[in-house]
Amino acid sequence: MAPFEALYGRRCRSPIGWFEVEEAELIGPDLVHQAMEKVRIIMERLKTAQSRQKSYSDVCCMGLEFKEVFYVSMLKKVVGDPSTIVSVETIEVNEELSYEEVPVAILDRQVRKLRNKEIASVKVLWRNQQVEEATWESEEEMKRNHG
Repeated sequence: MAPFEALYGRRCRSPIGWFEVEEAELIGPDLVHQAMEKVRIIMERLKTAQSRQKSYSDVCCMGLEFKEVFYVSMLKKVVGDPSTIVSVETIEVNEELSYEEVPVAILDRQVRKLRNKEIASVKVLWRNQQVEEATWESEEEMKRNHG
């Protein structure tokens, strides 16, 4: 007795054995046409299901494009804070739907010592941001870009 038959109490009807032993005289062109018709119906139903799933996926996901290369592992989930909402009127947006960050103040300075050189960094407070969102930037680059 086969394991399937022992478990379910009936013979397994695989695509090869869709017929019972008594129906063996059906082997021939009729059986092939029946199998091809069943395969065609299955393929149509699969295409319908794939199309439906694709439409669900297209609604949820939109394409993202990035200009620079970055490490995905450094991305963090943003949790909204109502106190950091900036009114739209204070941000000047250009034609490319972007805006320029302007430094407001330098909050701190540090010098990192490497083997052969020292790198100076400054903690910059940007316009339209809170003190907690200040970032460490290269002092050299800040002098070059923002004089």
